[in-house]
Amino acid sequence: MNRRQFLQNVALATSALPLTAAAQPQSRAQGRPKVGCLSWCFHSLSPGADPEPGLDIIGELGFEGVELIVSASRDLKEFWTDAKIERLNQKLRKNRLLVSQFVLFQPVVEDLSSTNRVAREQALANFEAGCRIGRKLGAPIINIVAPWARELKGPTGYLPRYYEITNPRPGQKYHIDIAQGFDWDRVWDAYVETTRACLSRAKAHGLKFSIEQHTHCLIPDAASFLRLWDQVRDDDLGYNIDVGWTLLQREYPAVAIHKVGRRLMNVHMRDIDGLMRQFPAFGRGVMDIGAIVTALKHVGFNGFASIEQDRHPGDPDMRDICRDYVRIMREHI
Repeated sequence: MNRRQFLQNVALATSALPLTAAAQPQSRAQGRPKVGCLSWCFHSLSPGADPEPGLDIIGELGFEGVELIVSASRDLKEFWTDAKIERLNQKLRKNRLLVSQFVLFQPVVEDLSSTNRVAREQALANFEAGCRIGRKLGAPIINIVAPWARELKGPTGYLPRYYEITNPRPGQKYHIDIAQGFDWDRVWDAYVETTRACLSRAKAHGLKFSIEQHTHCLIPDAASFLRLWDQVRDDDLGYNIDVGWTLLQREYPAVAIHKVGRRLMNVHMRDIDGLMRQFPAFGRGVMDIGAIVTALKHVGFNGFASIEQDRHPGDPDMRDICRDYVRIMREHI
């Protein structure tokens, strides 16, 4: 037998052998997303905004779960009292609603990205206070939108909303102020450590920790979340994909879901217009809902896909939008 014949025989023999356990494709259980609603579909995000009246509506519409949110730092003590939490728990039980995750609005924890130690420690204290409230409400997850670097300033108070100039003046440029001495590596490294600190606090209260992406934030997309996860490497840290903000930044949501895979922890659902700029009433835009649900099933996602609906003049009543959402999602699921 010459060398060529020997190599051919080895190749044939190897191809006939079963794959090793490590090389075999992993079997993946089919997922079944649950249908949820964000409480702020039915209330504002102003300090002290009360989710309680909306819970009856959300329950009546047939949702399986709801997200609740802390709108301002002072609400941690002034609004989310033990008495209020007990009333909300009674309302949740009455409407057979689970709290899918408890959310801290960006202003509550915006200094998690600060390089100032004192500011960062206060944000961590707010985060832990939110964990305590979330645990009392039975939430399995504490959630935030990723903060942006404090050294960046734009023409809007909420920097992620600055992604277009609708009617630019002559000579006007799309511009974000970058502070002198801005050091991206320093900001990123500090945020990685702060994420570990948040996760440690969440786990101490029996919670998982999900991070949502928005424009200009330290986590603007699926790839940046994976970079963060690779540095933290803990399965209790997960991705909260907002499909509207994802497509607004020209990342196809179904592909993003495949990217993060088992690290996907929660989903916020929106529709979007054809220019990828505004979030119209659900079911009236160009969002590929079927592809999103198919991807969720493929990666074995069994968590909540919850509607987060913006309000625009001329939109249908929020009840009707949410009723359509339940119907559309159940048809796809």
